[in-house]
Amino acid sequence: MTETSVILALVVITALAFDFTNGFHDTANAMATSIATKALRPKTAVALSGVLNLVGAFLSVEVALTVTNAVVKIQDKSGAPKAELLADGGSALLLIILAGLVGGIVWNLLTWLLGLPSSSSHALFGGLVGATLAGLGVAGVNWNGDGSKLDGVVGKVLLPAVISPVIAGAVAAVGTWVIFKITTGVAARFTEQGFRWGQIGSASLVSLAHGTNDAQKTMGVITLALIASGHWGDTENIPLWVKVSAAVAIALGTYLGGWRIIRTLGKGITDINPPQGTAAQSGAAAVILASSHLGFALSTTHVATGSVIGSGLGRPGAKVRWAVAGRMVLAWLITLPAAGLVGAAMWYIGDTVGGTAGALVVFTLLVLASGAMYLKSRTGKVDHENVNDDWDGAAPAAAGSSTPVPAAAH
Repeated sequence: MTETSVILALVVITALAFDFTNGFHDTANAMATSIATKALRPKTAVALSGVLNLVGAFLSVEVALTVTNAVVKIQDKSGAPKAELLADGGSALLLIILAGLVGGIVWNLLTWLLGLPSSSSHALFGGLVGATLAGLGVAGVNWNGDGSKLDGVVGKVLLPAVISPVIAGAVAAVGTWVIFKITTGVAARFTEQGFRWGQIGSASLVSLAHGTNDAQKTMGVITLALIASGHWGDTENIPLWVKVSAAVAIALGTYLGGWRIIRTLGKGITDINPPQGTAAQSGAAAVILASSHLGFALSTTHVATGSVIGSGLGRPGAKVRWAVAGRMVLAWLITLPAAGLVGAAMWYIGDTVGGTAGALVVFTLLVLASGAMYLKSRTGKVDHENVNDDWDGAAPAAAGSSTPVPAAAH
């Protein structure tokens, strides 16, 4: 194998690993409320979400090839990589992509370990921005676009991050209030069952949309790497094996279930009942679909979290745990810079070592960091058996244990 082929293989493996973490990190967006209200059994919920993510990944690849254009200038409008990055078999571009992916994965795993919902898309964009800043300088980042529309880091990432949870929260709050007004006096057994079916439908819609939107990022990154290394030349289409592998990776990640995040979103913010869950999921689905139609890139995590908070505000007598919500907002604020710092550090390490050895060092550091966080997670295991335990500020005890785990381990 040539040096470029080895680096390309590392990029493909790392991209699919990011896709996998994207799946289990974002399962909560669709299924947390359905699991919390017992509309679906935990394993059934993640299986359904996994299947729908798999199907959704094949529904559209419209923006896959140009997805990185939103934040960095490493491609032209057609999706072809910039010519100046193609020396030595595209190794300069491949190192930027590899370092950016590592930044995204490390942040996804850290927030999963802490049980914090945060945007996988923003983690990826942050990693790419950091690696591009390190490799190409400030001019390599697309900060504002050309001024003709909302674009770049500001228009595609920062503004939606602020606006989307507010809009989703308002929609869910109003929807919850209306639902409780309309159903006052109706027997609980009728409303509970009906709204559980509503939750399943709206959660399925969110899962389908998530697969359609998020799998494209991985497809685009892998195809960009293939074009840069000379292994693919079509800027209009995605190789079939790339589509299949990205779809399977995100579906498997979704089926694995990010139980820590599911628990925080479903139990930690507010105590959810089926009418609230229906309002939250329907509000999230409406905002996501409307933004897709209008061409706005929103984080499904921000939308889903805003909807859950809104459902708590709209339900008479409900309690919102603002301390938990505050931790989430803090995570959102530092996602871009934190992933960016990791991406930049990985680029510097890879560039300093140089060549294939540099890429191997970066990949090895990712494996070590991932392994350390996985081992740490085993000390306070959250899974389908205890994900619905009552929230008391601590993680539930592991199966077979009577000792709760400190909140920090959650």
